[in-house]
Amino acid sequence: MPDITPNMVKELRERTGAGIMDCKTALTESGGDAEKAVDYIKKKGLAKAAKRAGAIAAEGVVHAYIHPGGRIGVLAEVNCQTDFVARSAEFKQFVDLVGMQVAAMNAQFTRREEVPPAELEKQKDIFRAQVEEESKQSGKPRPAQVVDKITDGKLEKWLAEVCLDEQVSVVDGEKTIAALSAELSAKIGEKISVRRFVRFELGEGVEKKQSDLAADVRAAIAGG
Repeated sequence: MPDITPNMVKELRERTGAGIMDCKTALTESGGDAEKAVDYIKKKGLAKAAKRAGAIAAEGVVHAYIHPGGRIGVLAEVNCQTDFVARSAEFKQFVDLVGMQVAAMNAQFTRREEVPPAELEKQKDIFRAQVEEESKQSGKPRPAQVVDKITDGKLEKWLAEVCLDEQVSVVDGEKTIAALSAELSAKIGEKISVRRFVRFELGEGVEKKQSDLAADVRAAIAGG
């Protein structure tokens, strides 16, 4: 049996965030090899991924993504449970994907639970009015339950478009951001969570001055 020192356990714990006994077991099973011990803990983490769903993800990064051309920028906070994972290539790749996704698809919320009730009601009223107008234009009135069903369908589609977690990845093209986050969580054995983000677009919200060349010339002559 290899001689596992407290310092070896301490270093492994700092690298992985695993518990003391888990680190000692990993080192013992790996013959004292730190790298193999890290792999051991990662593999064991796969089995524990589901249990980590309620864990607190307080580490991570605040990432700045600037879209080519410099007209759109994103600041995103993505959390994990240990600084060790925050420095990993896989985590950084996911974080960059989040920035790219927000820039390209202009998500308004991270997940649907964050959508204010007032905003949900507002959108529902808009969609209901659209359905009723469609019925009016077609001259074929729809039963109330049908109107409700179509309205709810439109609301679900809207939520999938404005909530980051439910958007299909612009890189993967098939899986949602939530699914990719869950896969990464299972792979590394830590909870990964997009906490918040903000998107900036050049000129957004600025009322551009309308230039009237003829008026400018007249004003120049009058003042001349």
